[in-house]
Amino acid sequence: MKKLLFGLCGLLLALNAVAQDITTVDRPKLVVGIVVDQMRYDYLTRFYSRYGEDGFKRLLREGFNYENAHYNFVPTKTGVGHASIYTGTTPSSHGIIANDWYDKYLKKLIYCVDDFNYQAVGTEEANEQKSPYRLLATTLTDELRLSQNMQGKTIAAGLKDRSSVLPGGHTSNGSYWFVGRNEGKFITSSFYMQELPDWVNDFNDNGLVEKYMKKKWETLYPIKTYTESIADDNPYEELFIGEEAPVFPHDLKELRQQNGNFDLLKESPAGNSLLLEFAKAAIKGEDLGQGEYTDFLALSFSSPDYIGHRYGPDSKEIEDTYLRLDLDMAALLNYLDKNIGSANYTLFLTADHAVAAVPDYLKSLKIPAGYFDYDLFRKYLVDLTQKYYGASDLIENFSNYQLFLNREALHRLELDAETVAQKLADDIINYEGINKVLTAKTLQNKYFDKGVLHYVQNGYNQKLSGDIVLVPNPSIISKRHAGTNHGSGYSYDTHVPVIFFGKGINIGRSRERAEVIDIAPTMSNLLQISFPNSFSGKVLTEALK
Repeated sequence: MKKLLFGLCGLLLALNAVAQDITTVDRPKLVVGIVVDQMRYDYLTRFYSRYGEDGFKRLLREGFNYENAHYNFVPTKTGVGHASIYTGTTPSSHGIIANDWYDKYLKKLIYCVDDFNYQAVGTEEANEQKSPYRLLATTLTDELRLSQNMQGKTIAAGLKDRSSVLPGGHTSNGSYWFVGRNEGKFITSSFYMQELPDWVNDFNDNGLVEKYMKKKWETLYPIKTYTESIADDNPYEELFIGEEAPVFPHDLKELRQQNGNFDLLKESPAGNSLLLEFAKAAIKGEDLGQGEYTDFLALSFSSPDYIGHRYGPDSKEIEDTYLRLDLDMAALLNYLDKNIGSANYTLFLTADHAVAAVPDYLKSLKIPAGYFDYDLFRKYLVDLTQKYYGASDLIENFSNYQLFLNREALHRLELDAETVAQKLADDIINYEGINKVLTAKTLQNKYFDKGVLHYVQNGYNQKLSGDIVLVPNPSIISKRHAGTNHGSGYSYDTHVPVIFFGKGINIGRSRERAEVIDIAPTMSNLLQISFPNSFSGKVLTEALK
């Protein structure tokens, strides 16, 4: 009898302990979400020996690293990646299907965060009217604010508008982005506020942008020690206007007037350093992490994307960019330690996509690669529709490797859209450089559980996407013959870092597959809040204490 009583008591105590664990929420004071634009996972390993101890190495040493984390959809583009990170789902659900895409209802190309119902705040430049209204799902940042009765703050900042608007979600207290050209300052939209806060105006007036523009971009260390990249002078990189060769040093002061003035800053590592200083100003100006409620700071370091497009992942410029970004990461972590407290914040780091090697460089090594010519393919489509249907206007738009059929032309010719789509798809598969072709009917009626076809299905939105979707061969990009691009479902574009760090996070690593859409539900579980309303990822339990 005594044993039975003792057993029951033990069970009650255990159940009580579980109940306390469930009902006691020990959230961090601040969550920091970091997205590095165009960061391949192998940048962590390739440059590891050159990193200091307090930046990327510290995140790997003291955090939880998913070595096999991928995107599970196409296209792997900036707007799509940021939306997916923060909603925990794919374009099929959240509705951001590209950076720009063809709107078959409006009959024109649209941009993912344009919203002409609002005005730009803090700039005289045109076309800066933005909001997240095209994002159909809630974000991690939305759910954190909702769970605290709108008491905690969300601040988002990036060099690109889409990189701050989408992470901030629908309830951001302030999403800021950098407008270059002839202004060189951070701005926002009347969706969030009617005028810039004093701390943003003070930052814009502090002279830091002009200071960076007066410097040359030289290598951080002697260039002969940059052994993880190809020769500095090579035929695979784009030139700035005014340069005779794509080599160090790059003189920002001399190049600025011919290369977009302050926009040039985004194409150097100084853009990352500028965002770091803006992040510090935001933490101080908004008193982030100092109150009763949990705040969120979403940061997007965009300069690696601009640099990567111009020079490619094997360049001296990319190697130097990441050595410098490592120092910025160390400075950010040190600032958080001192001003928030090392036990009071949780951070995650990932990327919105990775990137392909420059195809001409791969071809020089006898690796299959090449370029897809959109104009040549459009001509081929006209010839194809003329051949079968005697019409040159059956294709209304071709963009993002998607074909939109012209419904008016189909009606005029009494043609069935599904039949035409399949007929064209059967021919297009024979076009050079094309790997797979899928019709809307196939994507809507069949299920692909893995591989590139699964990724296409996750990226396909029944309401917004086209009638035919093309998948090019590996290492085929739509870009001129210098620099590179991204957007595919191949591993060079999908494999990115996913690292959790700080309060509530275990120390360790995993080689098991994880997906970027797992970040939002994992952080939601750590914070004990509702998951984003359309999430399809899973909780990465081994990362959480």
